[in-house]
Amino acid sequence: MAGELRRPVRPPDPTEALVGARLRAARQAAGLTLAAVAERAGLTKGFLSRLERDEASPSVATLVTVCGVLGVSVGSLFEAPATSLVRADEAPAIHFGGHGVREVLLTPGVQRQVQVVRSTVEPGGGGGEELYALACDTEVVLVLRGQLELQLPGDVVQLRAGDAFTMPGVTPHTWRNPSPTAPCEVLWVLSPAP
Repeated sequence: MAGELRRPVRPPDPTEALVGARLRAARQAAGLTLAAVAERAGLTKGFLSRLERDEASPSVATLVTVCGVLGVSVGSLFEAPATSLVRADEAPAIHFGGHGVREVLLTPGVQRQVQVVRSTVEPGGGGGEELYALACDTEVVLVLRGQLELQLPGDVVQLRAGDAFTMPGVTPHTWRNPSPTAPCEVLWVLSPAP
């Protein structure tokens, strides 16, 4: 906007790095409680809690000790997060099966925590007649455009643009675009990636 004051963007200062969230994520990934890490590191639970909220500044020795307990390197706390960009026109095509479906992978193949697939389903197209299940914990179906009929054991769920459906990945299901004329676009989110 005209007249708006703008601040110059400066590169991050490593001395101002916020490591708390990374420490918390490492602790949770290791399946450890605050109390367990605090005990193993010789710290109080309260100090470790403040450290994870970036409300306390640890000494180098304390940071090395906590990282040792968590099995992560100190350097990993200061690395730029791994990011990936998949441009719409460069997303790799994949095929999970079915007919009348064009699918692209929106997450990089090395990503194992989550997989996102965008499907364009032609009128009458779908996942096939047989119910199937995926090797993931959670599956989310988000209809971006059109409509999708999700078939579950003993149930049929009608989804329209903007509707989302979440189910355990082991839920037997199949799906189809019930429209005789309009394609539909669906986003599938699978966690962890099968």
